[in-house]
Amino acid sequence: MNILLVGGGGREHALAWKIKQSSRCENLFVAPGNPGTSRVAKNVSIEADDFPALGSFCMAYKIDLVVVGPEGPLVKGIRDYFEGDPSLKHILLVGPGKKGAQLEGSKDFSKQFMMRQGIPTARAQTFQASESADALSYLESCKTPIVIKADGLAAGKGVIIASTIDEGRQAMHEMLEEKKFGEAGSKILVEEFLDGVELSVFVLTDGEDYIILPEAKDYKRIGEGDTGPNTGGMGAVSPVVFANKAFMKKVEDRVIKPTISGLKKEKIPYRGFIFIGLINVDGEPYVIEYNARMGDPETQAVMPRIKNDLVELLEAAAKGELKGKIIEQDKEYALTVSLVSGGYPGHFERGKKISGLESVKDALVFQAGTKQFNGQITTDGGRVIAVTGRGLNIKEASENAYKAISGIHWDGLYFRRDIGLDLQKLTDN
Repeated sequence: MNILLVGGGGREHALAWKIKQSSRCENLFVAPGNPGTSRVAKNVSIEADDFPALGSFCMAYKIDLVVVGPEGPLVKGIRDYFEGDPSLKHILLVGPGKKGAQLEGSKDFSKQFMMRQGIPTARAQTFQASESADALSYLESCKTPIVIKADGLAAGKGVIIASTIDEGRQAMHEMLEEKKFGEAGSKILVEEFLDGVELSVFVLTDGEDYIILPEAKDYKRIGEGDTGPNTGGMGAVSPVVFANKAFMKKVEDRVIKPTISGLKKEKIPYRGFIFIGLINVDGEPYVIEYNARMGDPETQAVMPRIKNDLVELLEAAAKGELKGKIIEQDKEYALTVSLVSGGYPGHFERGKKISGLESVKDALVFQAGTKQFNGQITTDGGRVIAVTGRGLNIKEASENAYKAISGIHWDGLYFRRDIGLDLQKLTDN
């Protein structure tokens, strides 16, 4: 097959790395890709949301399968574009249409969907910018901590956990009036805080059947001990210690099955990934959010644990033929650490020279916010690189990841040193 992977981050590098291993993959292209993806595929300088250019490329290069990595093109309707063009609609595509992508594109839509389908989730109220006085009044009646969420896409940063009413007021003011997240924050959710441990569950579905991929736990806060502002993700671990058979049976029965059947009931066709952000509250799963694609940096921990030929699974999902497919998981642990630019998730500088990538031997390096000029790799984003170590337990995976990181350098490099430590303590007890 000729395959086009849309996107250019660390998630796409991990997907490209896995797709390239498939016997079904003849030619792999990534649009726009990054210096890391160029090592396993051919990069194409087309932006992920330039649908006409992507369509023309698919025709010219006889693309059989399109895999959409990031949420942006999905929410903007890449599937709808391809299905609406007679010359493109025959191309297999992994990723939902605009309607299904609302699961991620609108937190209000996804919350209402969960409530209609009886899926366990935190109580919440939605407010428009014109209702800021009502929102403040509601906030003052809530117990703290309280969660304030921007309705739309905010690159993983549109969620504020306010520990006081004053912090909540400030978050509301920044979203609704100062437009901190632009249009994404023109509507907000004020949501009950659930106290527990988060994990990410990934489902690949053809709209009828599904397979559950390896789960992961990600680390959103910039600071060690889960402190400071939210980021796009500072690291991930797979598998997750407490996600045992009994817990995952609850997740499947109470969350996954009602989600797939709910999409069918509401006549929302869906062929692609569903990322379910969960929280384990005293052994009970609650849904925090849906995403319409794989997570980042979770993909960098999940892909190394899938033993199947990934292209066979993606093709089956795109064709509606997932029934009977079984996922095979490697028993090894994978631990991913995000290396970020100094100042992230706030202001950071680009163009810092990166050294030491070639010295990494016992870990996987997935590039994200990087650029290459005259053979020199430099920083070009907030999250720059993800390093994944593997091992028979979390400790070994952690040691392999951090050993690899010790040889990588650039001016202002920052990373958390406690990724997986909380889960390691659970296994030690």
